[in-house]
Amino acid sequence: MPAALRPPALGVLAALLALLLGACGISAGGGHGSDDAEGSTSAAPPLADVEPIADVRSWEGEKIAVPRDELDPVAENPAQDLPATVTDSQGTRVKITDASRVLALDVYGTLSRTVHELGLGDTLIGRDVSTQFAGTEDLPLVTQNGHDLNAEAILGLDPTLIITDTSLGPWDVVLQMRDAGIPVVVVDSHRGLDNVVSLTNEVAAALGVPAEGKKLAERIQAEVDAIVEQIAAVAPADQGQRLRTVFLYVRGQSGVYYMFGEGSGADSLIDAIGAYDVAEEIGWNGMKPLTDEGLIAAQPDLVLMMSKGLDSAGGVDGLLERLPALAETPAGQHRRFVAMEDSEILGFGPATASVLDALAVAVYAPDAIK
Repeated sequence: MPAALRPPALGVLAALLALLLGACGISAGGGHGSDDAEGSTSAAPPLADVEPIADVRSWEGEKIAVPRDELDPVAENPAQDLPATVTDSQGTRVKITDASRVLALDVYGTLSRTVHELGLGDTLIGRDVSTQFAGTEDLPLVTQNGHDLNAEAILGLDPTLIITDTSLGPWDVVLQMRDAGIPVVVVDSHRGLDNVVSLTNEVAAALGVPAEGKKLAERIQAEVDAIVEQIAAVAPADQGQRLRTVFLYVRGQSGVYYMFGEGSGADSLIDAIGAYDVAEEIGWNGMKPLTDEGLIAAQPDLVLMMSKGLDSAGGVDGLLERLPALAETPAGQHRRFVAMEDSEILGFGPATASVLDALAVAVYAPDAIK
């Protein structure tokens, strides 16, 4: 890792992903879909409205899962109780006196979306490349070359508060913002179902709207619990019958092939959709370069991917040609791939329930994905 990008250990996995994205010069955002896939730019229907297939291994052909993502702030321009002093995830005490000009920046766009869903979308003055939800298109970018923070762009917007984590770099830019007198709150970099609530509350506390944070966190948790319960009703009860699943991160133009394992966030996603997390079985921790040995040991029935990653490898045909070991697995033989937009699939924020719902439809009712 370059000397300029040495974030604390808490965000090492997220920082690695950011480094991969930035090094490849490919943004995490953009349109939906893949020319090679049988997917569509249309949002998936709700899992509750489709008929699950009888045999989860009976379907073939890749699918693009598109969440039904609707903006729904819990309040409208709520009053902010400021000044507020918070202790961030690094133990730094930060005093916030003004949160009228906010930059909420991370590799997935989760933080800016959380600000919006708290009812304070109008305070956002810029965005990272992963912030793609409706109404943010005209906000100036403050990241460059994928996910590198641009100090000049940030200072030019005169923010009164920056909420970020350790997934973006160079870390020196974050320190530079603090030296410039801008309050910087560093929140948890981990993304998973286990900290969606606490992350929401961290953002709300920094903005001086703890009550709205509690309300939003409770809503997210209720929505996630509801869809996980629905998924459990259609997923095989016997763990041995569940689809052996891996999450591949690919940037074909740059020859980047990683498999995400335990602690990467992908494990949380796989468990939530009722699939079998192969990474745990084979001892694959964190984010590591893919190997033939790893694929052979995993023998996945299903591969989850980011849609731009699949595109970058030339679709499923190109990916299987590049990775002959993958072609020999059940997933490769049946072309059983499910992809989702890069900025959505591992975000774990206000849209988590809709992400899980869309992935579950692709896995258990694939004919509903047109």
